[in-house]
Amino acid sequence: MAASEKKILGLSFLDSNEDETPLPPPPPPPCVEVLPSEVSSSVKCNVEPINLGELTLLKGRVSTKEVFGLPNSDLVPGVYEGGLKLWEGSLDLVKALRSEVQNGNLLFERKKVLELGCGHGLPGIFSCLEDAAVVHFQDFNAEVLRCLTIPNVNVNLSKKLQPTVTNESKFHTEAEVRFFAGDWSQIHQLLPCVNDNEMDPNCDSGHSPTSGYDIILMAETVYSISAYQSLYELIKKCISHRRGVVYLAAKKHYFGVGGGTRRFLSVVENDGNMDACLVSEVADGSSNVREVWKLSVK
Repeated sequence: MAASEKKILGLSFLDSNEDETPLPPPPPPPCVEVLPSEVSSSVKCNVEPINLGELTLLKGRVSTKEVFGLPNSDLVPGVYEGGLKLWEGSLDLVKALRSEVQNGNLLFERKKVLELGCGHGLPGIFSCLEDAAVVHFQDFNAEVLRCLTIPNVNVNLSKKLQPTVTNESKFHTEAEVRFFAGDWSQIHQLLPCVNDNEMDPNCDSGHSPTSGYDIILMAETVYSISAYQSLYELIKKCISHRRGVVYLAAKKHYFGVGGGTRRFLSVVENDGNMDACLVSEVADGSSNVREVWKLSVK
């Protein structure tokens, strides 16, 4: 890969000397629940509007250097997983969710929602505005939640905003909103809505109809092949076994790291417990082809 392509992708961790023995990744940070009261007071979060067709949300912007001391880095595996950057897939996912709601294919009202790798949390925020009962945000880094996600959720759900998404009487949330930080291999131990047993199509008696999350949202989470197994196992632990759906937005292929939607979907297909359906495709020439997929329990 050319140096210029690495710079565009922000994959600075690929710049290491190929002759050097790669260092093992650091241990993952501990899994913790981050309370809204823990929002950072030392890092300034500047806010600006982002127009998504007829939908306008606000996005925060904070300095990666100020939070992590990592200038010009979009991703440092095992240390910082890109949560401060607003990735294209997050916007694609919100647009797709809005279209699904308008077409009658998706209903958030009274549903339990989990956003994995949330960063700005725009898909989760959209879920709140659509009257979800529970919305839980997860990110690898607690610092991302404290410095960006919580402030971004607060400003988008504030009654001071103009009612551009829904009517004024509904422009607030009664949802249970909580924030969790940690690695996908361990975070299930902390999440409240987790099934006790692995998904088993031959076992129907052990699962409560209300167990698990009804809707799991994730954008730009499948760039690393090495994380596929832990991500998919987490989905199976968290999803409602009888009616759960997953909406995944990501690039078809991530050059330089080998991941992408099709590689992840091959893991899902080989497991055989979920169906996959393409919701939308974005091929605007500005980046790699991007897709939104819906996964549903068989």
